[in-house]
Amino acid sequence: MRTGDQIVQDLPWRWGVQGKIFIIGGLGYLFDAYDIALNGFLMPLLGTHFDLTLSQRGFVATANLIGMAIGAIAWGSIADRIGRKKAFSVTLLIFALFSVLGALSPTYPVFLLLRFLAGVGLGGCIPVDYALVAEFSPKKYRGRVLTALDVWWPVGVTLCGLVSTAMLTLDHNWRWMLATMTLPALLLFWVRRGVPESPVYLTKKGREAEARAVIDDLVARTGAPVVPYVIPAPVESSGAKGPRAAMEQLRDLWKFSARITSASWLLFGTVLLVYYAALSWMPSILKEEGLGDTAAFMTTTLMSGVGITAVLVSTALVDLVGRKWLIGVTAPLSGLALVAFAYMMHMPTGALVAIAVFGFLMQLTIPALYAYVPELYPTLLRASGFGYASSFSRVLTGFAPLLFGSVMWPVLGLKLTFGVLALAVVAAVVWMAVAAPETKGRALDEDAEGAAAPGAKPLAADQAAL
Repeated sequence: MRTGDQIVQDLPWRWGVQGKIFIIGGLGYLFDAYDIALNGFLMPLLGTHFDLTLSQRGFVATANLIGMAIGAIAWGSIADRIGRKKAFSVTLLIFALFSVLGALSPTYPVFLLLRFLAGVGLGGCIPVDYALVAEFSPKKYRGRVLTALDVWWPVGVTLCGLVSTAMLTLDHNWRWMLATMTLPALLLFWVRRGVPESPVYLTKKGREAEARAVIDDLVARTGAPVVPYVIPAPVESSGAKGPRAAMEQLRDLWKFSARITSASWLLFGTVLLVYYAALSWMPSILKEEGLGDTAAFMTTTLMSGVGITAVLVSTALVDLVGRKWLIGVTAPLSGLALVAFAYMMHMPTGALVAIAVFGFLMQLTIPALYAYVPELYPTLLRASGFGYASSFSRVLTGFAPLLFGSVMWPVLGLKLTFGVLALAVVAAVVWMAVAAPETKGRALDEDAEGAAAPGAKPLAADQAAL
């Protein structure tokens, strides 16, 4: 007899059911993108307002990204313990609260503290959102759905660029840039209250009555045939809480597969390091080349604007060519495009084309990466597996603005700096090719439950073959 998890994963796709969760989860992802992009636009403005050096400006992105790293660890683990639904809402509420307080900051140190705390809330959004959307998505469409979720990222970054550029004429413009995102975030928090708990999560926790209620409702609303199913007995849990729980889940990730976890961390760390370096510093780099605020902001916005189309292309390709091939080809090429930009800095047209190519290629890579990593882990480790990989990248990218502004850019120069970053991406892609399996077309938890779909090869078999 089929399990409840299999029923959910074989449901037909309906925009009024799974699509609604996709949109709500995507809007939270939009705020994450908006907030990270905002660091780059705030840095030159705060530098002028508080009379900061180039290296001091790097703390703007560092405080926010380190907060996100902590949030990704904490909320990924919390979501695996208390459920996706609660964590889904609370993360955004914390972000909204500290964002509006940040807009009122009287001094730079206070601003940094509040940006850190906002990051703790927002850092939990991506791992929680991806886990929830993945667990509601039918197996047949899951790769495309998770990849399409990333379209919200360039939309958020582009929106941030347009709004920030429009606010350049306002007094205290950086304060208004922070305040504008608070009301939509609070509205989204209210909407999220109506999202049901993940039935996959409920079955893993032994909450059978609740799981059946959600599954039966999904079957009825999607028009799927009603068939009997069983809810498997839950896996025993240690019951640890707090830091101990986080450490246990970290241990469990490496125990599950050190090769997969190391590949996930390296991919996240190197790919997003390159992307965040460009996103955080591009307005400042362009200003150093003599562009005004408006031109620097709009050129950076172009980099994200072309990414909207790229995500749609990535969505079409991810189930056609597979996650590994898409990441393995586009990630190194995006690094090379950034190196090309550094070489063409004094050729306005060439530099503009290189920025656009970089933005396009990077948004082919990131959606596939975000679809790939959650699929590598079983349900009880999915949010924390994604969260730890995300937090690892946030730690690297959090300290990168300081190193970039105080050491790498001034000492090595842009060409060598971007060249080193591109080589790091190539190394991570090579390790992925060796250490991690392809997840295209596989049901979630095949490796844990041995319930392979017809014609699909279980993840466990791939892992044993490595």
